[in-house]
Amino acid sequence: MSLELHRQVLESLASITDPLSGRDVVKAGLITGLAVHDGHVSFALEIPHDAAPRMEKVRAACAEAARKVPGVKQVTAVLTAHRPSPQQGSRAALSREAATEGAPRPGPAPAGIPGVRSIIAVASGKGGVGKSTLAVNLALGLVAQGLSVGLLDADIYGPSVPHLLGISQKPHSDGKKLHPIERYGLKAMSIGFLVDIDTPMIWRGPMVMSALTQLMNDVAWGELDVMVIDMPPGTGDAQLTIAQRVPLAGAVIVSTPQDIALIDARKGLAMFRKTQVPILGIIENMSRYICPECGHEAHIFGHGGARETAAMLDCDMLGEVPLHLSIRETSDAGRPVMVSMPESREAEAFRAIARKVADKLAAGSQAKPAPAIRFV
Repeated sequence: MSLELHRQVLESLASITDPLSGRDVVKAGLITGLAVHDGHVSFALEIPHDAAPRMEKVRAACAEAARKVPGVKQVTAVLTAHRPSPQQGSRAALSREAATEGAPRPGPAPAGIPGVRSIIAVASGKGGVGKSTLAVNLALGLVAQGLSVGLLDADIYGPSVPHLLGISQKPHSDGKKLHPIERYGLKAMSIGFLVDIDTPMIWRGPMVMSALTQLMNDVAWGELDVMVIDMPPGTGDAQLTIAQRVPLAGAVIVSTPQDIALIDARKGLAMFRKTQVPILGIIENMSRYICPECGHEAHIFGHGGARETAAMLDCDMLGEVPLHLSIRETSDAGRPVMVSMPESREAEAFRAIARKVADKLAAGSQAKPAPAIRFV
C-alpha cells in the first residue's frame, strides 16, 4: 500500500511546474527525501540557495498536490537550499548588484503566532541536563496557575515531548492546518508526532528551520496565554534563528550544578542576550540527590553553581529541582510528576518555578539591561 501511495504522490507532484527550469518538479530533481508511512507524507524541495522567496508558492502547491491523493492524511513539505559551486559563486560575486536587482529583500522579523500572547524558550547550552523534562513540568505548572498553555517541541533531531507526555497518536489535520494534541490540559506539537519513533531526521539546516516554521505557523494553536518552546540543546542555527525570528517574551536557562554544564549554560544565556531576548532566569536541575528510601540528600553534582552563575551574570535564580527517582519514573511513564504526584516536594519545586515565570510574564518581564557581549 505504501509503495503504491508513494507512486501516486510522485505522479501528483509531477503536475507542479518548476518555474526555474520549466520542467515538473519531479523531473527537475527538486523532490528529495520522499517518505510515506501510514498516510503521512513528507518530502523536501531542494532549491538554489537564493530562490527560497520565489519557491515558497511552489512548496505550498506541492503540499496541496500531495494532500489531494486518496489515502494521504498529512503532508509535511519543506524547502532546503544548496549552495552554488565555486564557479557559480565567483560569477555571482562579480555580478552581485545585477543578480540581486529587483529581488525581494529580507523583511522584518515575523509577527507573533496568532492567538498566542507570550512565548518563552526553555534552553540549555548542552544536552543531558533535563531540559525537556523541566520544560514539560514547567508548562504543566503554568497550567496549574490557570493559564492556557501550548508546548512546542523544537528539537527536530531528538524530540522528547511525545514520550514525556505519553502521546503516540498522530495529530489531526483539517486540510489546512494541524491541530495540536491535548494532554493534561496542554496543547502540544512535536515532529515526533509525525514520524516513527525510530526514524532519524537526516535533515540539513534549512529543512530543520522550515519544519520549525511549519510547526509554529501551520498549527491551529487557538488562544494561548503562554507557549513554551522546548529548545534543542546548544547554540546552533536552530537556536539562533528562533531567537531572532520568534518574538520571545523571555528565555529560561537550564543547567546542572556541574562546571561543565554551567560553561555551556553561560554560552546559551549570552546568545539570548546578544539577540535582545530577556532572560527570565536560571534553573538548577538535579541540584541534589534525594534518596527515595530514607530521604537523605547528597550533592553529587556539586551545589550552588547555577545560583553563583545567576549572580555573576546579573539574572534571577528561578529555583532548584532535585534529582529524584519519582521524576525519572513518572517521565518515563508519560505521566509527569506535576500530574501524577502533584502534592510531592518535586512537584512543588516545579510549581514554585512556574509561579515566578508567570509573575514575570504578567509584569512584562522586567529584565535587567543586557551587558555588552563580544565573541572573540
